[in-house]
This record gives sequence, structure tokens and C-alpha cells, in this order.
Amino acid sequence: MLEKTINLNAIELVEFLGVENKNIIQIQSAFPDAKIISRGNKILIKGNKILIQKIDEVIRSLIIKYEKTGNINQDDINSKIRNGKINNHENLIFFGSEGKKINSLSLNQDEFVNLSLKNDIVFVTGPAGTGKTFLSVVLAIKALKEKIIRKIVITRPVVEAGEHLGFLPGDLEDKINPYLRPIYDSLEEIFPAKKIQQLIKNKTIEIVPLAYMRGRTLKDSYILLDEAQNTITSQIKMFLTRMGKNSKMIISGDITQIDLKSKKESGFIDALKRLKNTKGIGIVEFQEKDVLRHSLVKKILSKYS
Repeated sequence: MLEKTINLNAIELVEFLGVENKNIIQIQSAFPDAKIISRGNKILIKGNKILIQKIDEVIRSLIIKYEKTGNINQDDINSKIRNGKINNHENLIFFGSEGKKINSLSLNQDEFVNLSLKNDIVFVTGPAGTGKTFLSVVLAIKALKEKIIRKIVITRPVVEAGEHLGFLPGDLEDKINPYLRPIYDSLEEIFPAKKIQQLIKNKTIEIVPLAYMRGRTLKDSYILLDEAQNTITSQIKMFLTRMGKNSKMIISGDITQIDLKSKKESGFIDALKRLKNTKGIGIVEFQEKDVLRHSLVKKILSKYS
């Protein structure tokens, strides 16, 4: 029986090997006539020459994927073993400023993009770091650049922690900016700050708190509701009924981060139940495996789940 060793020097072992070596166990189950052993930062493969070559290729492909994205999962392993390749999850959505490529980076992000093309309303749920807000903004900007719509309206509920807006310093913009900062962060990944200010100034992009949506009908618009888990039923109903002709909506939220007094009050959860299987409405659920922030974020989420 031959042997080969693969070094994992610069790799976070738990992330790569999986909890209790589940990723290695999954590969082992596909090659029962070989032996795969994890020892510290090394993987030892035992078997005949052909098996060693196949397993070596699988593991090295996973290393490349991990080094590129900081993430591997069971879908990657199955894809490599069954099809001989890993879906690199880099499907181009569009080019941002200065030719920057903006891609979808996971299978669920691909599904989100596809659902947004097929449906006028899309609900997207999932934990922090999965790209819900950023992708929503990207899809809206893409539609604007392609002249599918004329305006983008982005809103989120203002859920206050012991303070009322009226008691905060400054004018309305000063009061609500802390709540809307994540939206600006997403925009600034796509456009230079000057371009964003220009689009906001001429009202091509409008960023407002949810309360200011009441009574409006929005035509030829892409309308985004962020942090929707913090809406109550009457608010999300009000939001959904703002939709006019030739408009699209994306409603995103994380049901594990509800800041309302009672989680039962969440209009987002209520809407997901009511509108499931409704024609023209798509629902996609991101999971921990879709987290694209620092690798520690995934670990933190698993401890709180």
C-alpha cells in the first residue's frame, strides 16, 4: 500500500476538515478502498496509485476553493467527487465601477439572482454575512444601469433601543443615517462616493426609513426593504402594497436577529408564511455555509444557533 502526505500549513483546520473531521469522512466514504487520516496539519492518504491520485486531486481542489473563498462545504465535495470539478460559484452578475466584476459566490446566491429575474417580489432570509443586503443593492443597480427601471428606493425599519428619533441630535438625515449606514456601505462597494451622492441628489436613488413609505405608489422602481425581520405585520403589508407598475421588490431579513419586543410580532415571518407558494413571489433561504465574511463569523453563528 502506497502513502502520500498533503500539508495544510496555512489553513484553518476546523474550517477545512469540518467539525469532527466530517469533510474528510465524506471523502473517505467515496473511496472505501483507501485510507485517509488527518494528523495535525497534515492529511495522510493510503491506497493504490490510482486511488491516491484521485483523492489527492479532490483534496487539492478543495484547498484551492478554501484559499479563494475561506469556505468549503458538502456540496463542494459532492460536486468534485461526482462531476470532477467544484462549482467555483463565481457567476458574473455585472460590472461595477472601474470594471469591477461583481459575482454571485454561492449556490444560494445564484438562486437569489435567478429568482429575482423570474419574480417581481423576492424574500431572502439568512444569517449575517451571506450578502443579502449587498446582493439586493447590486441587483437594483444592475436593473437601473440596464434601464429596466428608473428609480431605486431603499428602506429599513427604524427600531430604537430606548431612544426616540425626536430626541436624537441633528436634522432628519442625521437622525436616520446610523440606521441606514449598511445601505451606504453596500452602495460604496459598487460606486464611488461622489457618484452615489449624485444619484441620491437627483433622487434616482432614494434611501428612507420605512415610516416614510406610507401613502406612496412606486412605479418603474426597484424597491428594497432591508432588516425586514424588525417590521410588524401592518408595516410589511403597507410596504408590499406600495408596488406600482413595472416595479420589483426584494425583502431581506434575518429571523435570528429580531429586535422587536416579541418575535411573534415580526411581520417578516408572518409574510413568509402567508405568501409562500404565491405565483410571482420567490423565497430563498441562505444558510451558515453561505457566510462570506471572516471565517470566525461562521463559528460565532454556530455557537448562537
